[in-house]
Amino acid sequence: MTEERVKDTSQIDAQIARASELLQRAREEIGKQIVGQDAMIDGLLMGIIAGGHVLLEGVPGLAKTLTVRTLSEVIDAGFKRIQFTPDLLPADLIGTMVYRQQTGEFLPRKGPVFSNIVLADEVNRAPAKVQSALLEAMGEHQVTIGDNTYPLPDPFFVLATQNPIEQEGTYPLPEAQLDRFMLKLSVDYPSFEEEMRVLSLIGNEGDVQVKRVLFKQDIKRLRDLAHSIAVDERIQEYIVTLVQKTRETRRTVHGMSRYIEFGASPRGSLALLRCSRIHAMMNGRSFVVPEDVKAVALNVLRHRLVLSYEAESEELHVDEVLQHLLTAVPVP
Repeated sequence: MTEERVKDTSQIDAQIARASELLQRAREEIGKQIVGQDAMIDGLLMGIIAGGHVLLEGVPGLAKTLTVRTLSEVIDAGFKRIQFTPDLLPADLIGTMVYRQQTGEFLPRKGPVFSNIVLADEVNRAPAKVQSALLEAMGEHQVTIGDNTYPLPDPFFVLATQNPIEQEGTYPLPEAQLDRFMLKLSVDYPSFEEEMRVLSLIGNEGDVQVKRVLFKQDIKRLRDLAHSIAVDERIQEYIVTLVQKTRETRRTVHGMSRYIEFGASPRGSLALLRCSRIHAMMNGRSFVVPEDVKAVALNVLRHRLVLSYEAESEELHVDEVLQHLLTAVPVP
């Protein structure tokens, strides 16, 4: 029995090592087109392996669209980009029924949401009914056109972007809908060295060709493999404690409690566990350590907290609150 367990463990370790190498090759291929932005690339890969969706926040010009397009080429997946505008309708997103005069029938014309990777650009510029149509598709992996329900492709991955500096004419996503996103990535400016590399590549963009290194069956295999990553009970307790600390809004509990109006739901705990496993797999480990939890905590939780008016008046960012909680909660 012990020998079988050792054999199973060694097989899992070998599979995880191959998975880590495969994901590293995917990073390298994306890196041929994208300079820097390693955290964004890792977050996108993590989201698609986890079967979740990602909200990307960053100012224009940080290669968000190019990164997603390159990701779809590396993964061998269908890609559609939808520019959200105030006059967009749900039918523009999911499709509609079209009358065919030759046969006298109504036939479905499927919208751009029927793709493996969907970029919802500036999602907060469309009205609530359009946002709801997208978020329903995200949650149920199916859409209804007319009287019929149609399944969405597998994998189905939504990357939604929003601009943090322009708020006029926007429709902010409600907190309940934000919770549908597994990760929220904050995209920062490139460093001096990275921006110099961008300038040096001008004129050679057409010469760069990326290879397909991930296929749809690989995504499913990686997703299944992530479930075999061992998570000690103390790590699970650490995750639950961290998430529950975000719900303690009484001033006497901890130093940051007065800045939190509402904390993360149990969906946050599940996402934190899933992403911690994938982070361990990406780093070639068959078990989760506290550093995995810390590495993904900000991306998993930052959009699940609602800060109080006191935090807004003091111009406190949600990442500062989370960093304090990560420091305050004892590490197992």
